[in-house]
Amino acid sequence: MTRLPQISEAEFEVMKIVWQRAPVNTNEITECLEKTTSWSPKTIQTLIKRLVNKGALTYEKQGRIFVYTPLVGEKEYIGQESSSFLKRFYHGDLTEMVSSFLEEDRLSEEDLDELRALLSGTSKKGGR
Repeated sequence: MTRLPQISEAEFEVMKIVWQRAPVNTNEITECLEKTTSWSPKTIQTLIKRLVNKGALTYEKQGRIFVYTPLVGEKEYIGQESSSFLKRFYHGDLTEMVSSFLEEDRLSEEDLDELRALLSGTSKKGGR
């Protein structure tokens, strides 16, 4: 598996918008992030530039407008980060992670029902 670029939490917020709306221009990204963050347009442009430099985004210049598309897939990236989290905090042991959540009462009845459905192959979200 190809190692994907390391993306900070702030950069991840930019990527979520690009994944959702691609192709998307700088102004559209800025408008979206100004609604949910206190970041200045300059900060947002810096984050976009970092993502381009890391190889997570590519762009096409259309006149004076830059239009961005992702080079990293959302599912692929989230899969890598999930695996990294599991290895880092639970030694790669999924059962240990779920046990931890159960012991700390972090799973609601709805969460438990969804897990049961996933395990039985009848998930509402499509399952396997």
